[in-house]
Order: sequence, then structure tokens, then C-alpha cells
Amino acid sequence: MPKSNLTREQIKSYARLSPFELKNVFIEMAQRHQADEPGQKDVSSVQMLNAGRGNPNWIATGPREAFHALGYFALSESRRVWTADDLGGMPEAPGAGERFDAFVREHPGLPGIELLRSCVELAVRRFGFDKDAFVHELTDSSVGDNYPVPDRILRHTEEIVRGYVADEMFAGEPPAGDFSYFATEGGTAAMCYIFDSLMKNGILHKGDRIALMTPVFTPYIEIPELDTYEFDVTYVQASMFAERGVREWRYPEEEVAKLADPEIKLVCLVNPSNPPSLALSRRVADQIKEIVATKNPNLLLVTDDVYGTFVDGFRSIAADLPRNTLLVYSYSKHYGCTGWRLGVIGLHDDNVIDEMLANAPETEKARLNQRYGTLSLEPEKIRFIDRLVADSRQVALNHTAGLSLPQQVMLSLFSLFDMLEEGQAYKHRIRGIVRERLELLLEGAKMKIADDPQRAAYYIELDLLAQAELENGAEFARFLQDTYEPIDPLFRLAEQTGVVLLNGGGFDGPEWSIRVSLANLDTLDYLKIGHHLREIFNDYAEEWRAGTPGA
Repeated sequence: MPKSNLTREQIKSYARLSPFELKNVFIEMAQRHQADEPGQKDVSSVQMLNAGRGNPNWIATGPREAFHALGYFALSESRRVWTADDLGGMPEAPGAGERFDAFVREHPGLPGIELLRSCVELAVRRFGFDKDAFVHELTDSSVGDNYPVPDRILRHTEEIVRGYVADEMFAGEPPAGDFSYFATEGGTAAMCYIFDSLMKNGILHKGDRIALMTPVFTPYIEIPELDTYEFDVTYVQASMFAERGVREWRYPEEEVAKLADPEIKLVCLVNPSNPPSLALSRRVADQIKEIVATKNPNLLLVTDDVYGTFVDGFRSIAADLPRNTLLVYSYSKHYGCTGWRLGVIGLHDDNVIDEMLANAPETEKARLNQRYGTLSLEPEKIRFIDRLVADSRQVALNHTAGLSLPQQVMLSLFSLFDMLEEGQAYKHRIRGIVRERLELLLEGAKMKIADDPQRAAYYIELDLLAQAELENGAEFARFLQDTYEPIDPLFRLAEQTGVVLLNGGGFDGPEWSIRVSLANLDTLDYLKIGHHLREIFNDYAEEWRAGTPGA
């Protein structure tokens, strides 16, 4: 294959972009590749393979069917109260459970009705819900005729989420005490709310020192650089090798030890990681526990655990350090519901943030009492989890805060589905999908990765420079560094094959690494991507050999 049509300087200038913006450049190139392919009259017959984004190409159909079946029941409840030419009333709670059972019996062929019945029965049995009250919450919320009350999360929904997180994020063994949850518009909103409220409440200040465990989802790198924050960032880098030329993507002890500095107020991690897609090891979790216990007791952790369900026996660090951790979880990847915008923030009821607020100087308490004084006669007693809600709506609109009610219903149904046999079967199926895609990618690319039982396999990060050294030695690796920019392979892939990948350097990974999403293309496409990657890699090697006597 020929070199990229762009000069090295042009390619270098693009490297300043966020990988998610650079992706758009690659997409344009890949689309031109479609149009320019010789002999192709229809560009749609030349496939662009965009493995840049993590949006999965599967969806969980069962819970969605249950949601729509619930909609029919909810409308029947509304019409029962008031019917007049497309006008209904607000569903009522008394007798709702019996009416639901009757509706299920009367509509045996309605898609999703049996799964909905199973979800309701499971919730009543496991959480001890009053059936009338729970069914009413579902019906009233699915028609969306009220503001969210409570505004942070619906009462039954919170219990269900607590159970789901205990099962999937805490491996069925939650820490003592309770976590409270705030339902948010996906994990992205959760991130924004957390950074904003930590600043608003004086837990963090502009210019404070924080840490990032890298490689990491790019927004965690970019947000601290904004002029709102200008944080002093310490990077804890996953730099270990399993063997020469094969990255392990694990954190050395000396890197984790950076967190012992009491000047570091906060550490952010994605667990399992993005892009390496590995769950935090027991060794590192224990080291962080020891640091908090001995040297940095007020260290806050924000753990983004969206990929936890893809690792067998996953256990969030929030289970090890419940007092210090803000847990972020999004339903988007597991259930293929990025468009639903479903996420939660979890904070243990006994936590260091509330302790910090209680022990703040009187001048700081007075400032915060003024900020939240319209919400309570005792604003100093408002917990941080509830301040998050108020801050999400500029405090003044707290009375209309909260995730929309239909979204909270869907969140509940996804969670309850996971507690059923059908949901567990679904979980194992999607795990198998990404693992098969990883195997095909590696088969096509003829590249080696470390064997790791904690691999989620939602993404893979491949270090091409390490691979170069593995195959042809250090001289070949130096040739690549001296001759090309680290993102040159991505330009070649887009221009010449229509493949779109992301640069690992944009996630604070090695500059010559690439990220492949294993979630969003047909399974056999990953074999094609691997072949294209191998072909380009071989081109580099041939060029090196041609200019290197004896190589």
C-alpha cells in the first residue's frame, strides 16, 4: 500500500485533536475511499468499517418489550380514571396490583407481558415492595404525568438499582451500609455533575492536584484542563509489560504509590479501563486501600464502572473504599441503550465528603448555607448526593430536577431483567460476542496480547511500537519513530482501506497505540480489520528492510 497522501507535518497537526474529533477526519477519508474505489458505481458496496466509537450494535430486546407492554397497561389505567376523546386521567394506586394481574391474564399474547410480569413479581418478592405502590410507580412514571418525586431517584427505582449494583458491581457482596443513588442522563451527565458539585461545595478548588489512572476515557483528561478547573494532574500510568513487546496494561507499584501524596485530592479511574479494557487487579485495589488507610485518608475516588458487567466476578473499588468513592455506572453499553441516556451516581451514606462539609470552616458553611438556603431551613444538613441534584438544576430549579420518569422506568426494567435467568443468559451472550470479535481481530492482525482473566474485551488497545520491537527488534521500532508520526497508521487505514480506529495517545496511552472498539461492527468485520492492520504493518517493515542493509 502507498503512504498517506498527507505530509508528516499535516498529520502532526491533526494529532492535537481529541481522538473523538480526529475520528471525524478519518471518517471523511474512509468515505472518500468508498467513493474512489475503482470499478465501484455504488459507494455503499465498498464498506467503511468504523470501529472508533464504543456504541454497541446489539440491544436488549426483552426489557424494551416489557416497557412497551407496560405502556399499554398504563394507558388502560389512565382511561379507567377518565376517558374523553384522547383524554385520560392520572393512574391511581389503590388496587393497581390486582388490576395489573388481570391485565396480564387478559392479554397473554401481548409482546413483553410475561417478562413484565416476571419483573414485577421479582421486585415484590426480592425487595418486599407493596405491589399497589410499585405498580403505580411504574404506570404513573411510564405515562410521565408528574415531575420526578423524589427528585434524586424514585423510591422503588433506587431499591432496584441498589440491588443491581450489589449483584453486578459488588459481585453479590456489597459493603456494609447503604449507597444512595442519583439517576442521571447517562454516565456523561454524571461526570459533569460530580466535577461541578465538588467545586461548588469547596471540596475541590481551581488548581488543586488530582490524579488520573491512564490510559483513560479522553474526557477525564480534557475536563481538568478547562479554565473552570485548571487542575494540576498527576498521571498514574499502566506501563507494565507481560513480556518483551507485549503490554500488560497493569499499574506498577511505584505508579500507584503516587496517590499517597496528600496533596492529591481526587483520583479518577475507568474500571474496567478504557481502552485497555481490564478490571483493576486485586493487588492495585489493596495498595490503594492501604494508601487511604495510612497516608491519604481523604483521597476521593471517582470510579466509572460502565464495563464491569463484561468481567466475570467484577468488584468495584467502591466496595473496598465505600467512604471515599463516588461510583458512576451507565447502562448504555451492556443494554445497547446509549440513546436512552441512563446512568447513576452512587455514594455511600457514610462518606468523607459529607464529613468534610460538616467540618468545613464557619465561613465556608455560611457560604454554602446561602447557596442551598432556599431548599431547607437547615441547609447544612443537605447531603452531598442531594446537593448534586440541586446543582444539576442551578439550585433554583431543584423542584423540577431529576431524570425523566419514563427513563427511570426503563432503568428499573433493565435492572430487574438482569436479576432473571433471561438477563443472565443475555449477559453471557454479549460477553461471548466481544471475545469472539477480539479473537478474530488478533487472528487477522497476527498480533499477540497478554492473557488476562480480568479482560472485559469491550475494547482492545494495541501498542504498534511494542509489536514492531517484538517482531523485528528495536531498530525497526526506532525507524517508525524517526520516519512517521504515531497516528500515521490510522491515516493509512482510513485512506486506503476505509477502516476507522482511534489513537491510543488521545487516551494518554502510548503514542503508537491504537484503540479498537469490539462492540459496534459485525463479528467477521474484525477479521477484515485485522487483515488491513497487518497489511499496513507489513508495509512499514518492507520499507524498513529496503532501506536497511542486512535487515
